[in-house]
Amino acid sequence: MNTTRRTFLKTSSAAILGFPALVRGVNLNSNLQIAGVGCAGKGLSDISETGSHPKAKFVGFCDVDTTHFEKVDAKFPGVTHFQDFREMFAQLGDGFDAVTVSTPDHMHAFISLDAMRRGKHVYCQKPLSHTVWEARQMRLQATKSKVVTQMGNQIHSAKEYRTAVKLVRDGVIGKIKEVHSWQKNPGNGYTKLTAPPASGPVPASLNWDWWLGVAPQREYAPDVYHPFKWRDWQDFGAGTMGDFGCHILDPVFTALELTSPITIRAENEGANAQTWPSAETISYVFPGTAWTAGKTLALTWYDGGRLPDLALAQMPAEGKLPGSGSLLIGEGGTLILPHVGMPQLYPQEKFGTFEIKQVEGSSHYHAWVDAALAGTKTTDNFDYAGPLTETVQLGNVATRVPGVTLQWDAAAMRIPNKPEAEALLRGKEREGWVIAPVA
Repeated sequence: MNTTRRTFLKTSSAAILGFPALVRGVNLNSNLQIAGVGCAGKGLSDISETGSHPKAKFVGFCDVDTTHFEKVDAKFPGVTHFQDFREMFAQLGDGFDAVTVSTPDHMHAFISLDAMRRGKHVYCQKPLSHTVWEARQMRLQATKSKVVTQMGNQIHSAKEYRTAVKLVRDGVIGKIKEVHSWQKNPGNGYTKLTAPPASGPVPASLNWDWWLGVAPQREYAPDVYHPFKWRDWQDFGAGTMGDFGCHILDPVFTALELTSPITIRAENEGANAQTWPSAETISYVFPGTAWTAGKTLALTWYDGGRLPDLALAQMPAEGKLPGSGSLLIGEGGTLILPHVGMPQLYPQEKFGTFEIKQVEGSSHYHAWVDAALAGTKTTDNFDYAGPLTETVQLGNVATRVPGVTLQWDAAAMRIPNKPEAEALLRGKEREGWVIAPVA
């Protein structure tokens, strides 16, 4: 095929579907060529699940720690390795259509935005971003680039959450009056540190500068940040709220069609300047929707062992709330949704014989591959995942200025009554790693 004909076919196919010129990404008869960033832990899981799709083909693996390639190579042998995702993107060029991003939270936006600006489809782990501002940029860029996106809160597609959404939408407990959601983990439970420890030698396998990426410079410390305990640290992770909020709040957002909160207020214990609080309660007020009982909806988040009042659940006296999940209080009963478990309805005298019909689940990963190949949208795309992540990260803004009810102007991205909180909407990216806003 000559160059002129090849160019015509690529651009005409893209024009039909409204996507950039990614012939593999819109051709149902060929594979989706994928690059994976982050190859161990959740990265290995994401690559494995995505790669189980018959039309998914990995063409590049990237990880800042070269010891992380061993297990992924055993599953997908022969894929080229990179330690710098920028080099991988540049070298692969038109030879890849999509990317999975499974790194620490602070690098989600930098990598995903680069990929989308190259016209690549993106599957990015939850939370979508490390800051509110980054989440907004990711949503805007996905729309501008017309790429297929999916956030990696895979339980969004599971039967348990889908069943709960249907029960709420069917009006089984009536319109929703309030919501309580929780996760038992403390925000700094992996290290229990409140200050950086003594530094140590960087392993030969790890490029520490690339691992830091956008984050402020700090010395490496063994078994503190890499490979997993970064979740405790404000510079890298988002605590329990960031780790679980995009999971546990997801069916609530889906069922009730929530968007942006009006106000946010946090109370916590164990607060410090380096790691996340050991326990917190975050209170949101949302505009009401067609699925809520009032003009506004109160949603309260708890972590670190805090729980809502058991009496709210209308359970039997011997009842016990699950270790994590949500309680939706309706006009005609309550729904408890464990994380991850089938929904439960109360009071028993009303719902004891009620048959809950399960909604079939599906592969969250395959849905993304299918959508990228067909040029369609996923249900967890960045238009949806962006506002959900903004809400989660607004909770992390509020917990750093506890005891203050923050007013949120979503359209302007402002907190007009608390300038010091507004300053936390965006991180301070390191020189050489500054994220350009979407023009």
